[in-house]
Amino acid sequence: MRVLIVEDEVRLADTVRRGLTDAGFVVELVHDGEDAIWAASESSFDVIVLDIMLPKVNGYKVLEELRNRGVWTPVLMLTAKDGEYDQTDAFDLGADDYLTKPFSFLVLVARLRALIRRGGPERPVVLVAGDLTLDPARKRVERAGQEVMLTPREYGLLEFLMRHRGDTVTKMEILESVWDPAFDGDPNVVEVYIRYLRLKLDAPFGRHTIETVRGMGYRLATDGG
Repeated sequence: MRVLIVEDEVRLADTVRRGLTDAGFVVELVHDGEDAIWAASESSFDVIVLDIMLPKVNGYKVLEELRNRGVWTPVLMLTAKDGEYDQTDAFDLGADDYLTKPFSFLVLVARLRALIRRGGPERPVVLVAGDLTLDPARKRVERAGQEVMLTPREYGLLEFLMRHRGDTVTKMEILESVWDPAFDGDPNVVEVYIRYLRLKLDAPFGRHTIETVRGMGYRLATDGG
């Protein structure tokens, strides 16, 4: 099991490297974003541990560049930050998991093994529902060939719905995936953002993309409405 650790805190990086080596991993270690892009592009790894706050190129940009290059190795983001927007940004860019410092080493090992078992199948280049398209690599949404500008939260919600197009998803599933598993605010915030998406994606184009399934949740039509 080959793992790339991208961490600029040298003592922490060395501690994690030693621990993972003892746990049976083959570890390569780099300390900045430029080296991370080069290493992940030139060599094959089973999983990448990627810090967000890095010299030269930050973790978000590293992740975005790797996905743009078609590097689909599972990525666990490791950071001292702890906020819902950080998690959403990471997942929007193609992260597979997220762990906040300080962390349990046993939890890190368990998460890495789970990601390796899951593997890194290639993500679809563009998500399509009728004349509605979402390009995860470019973070671009188009309807009938026209670009639609969305906020990060609107984009995250649309991407979740498009990845589950044709399926009914509940408010709780949306909150856990687009907001935060520990979200304890008003669940009606989902309705608010569904309305925002309808105003931007449907109303100007005479479409009915996002259906309300009474008593259950929402469903994005496979044909784009």
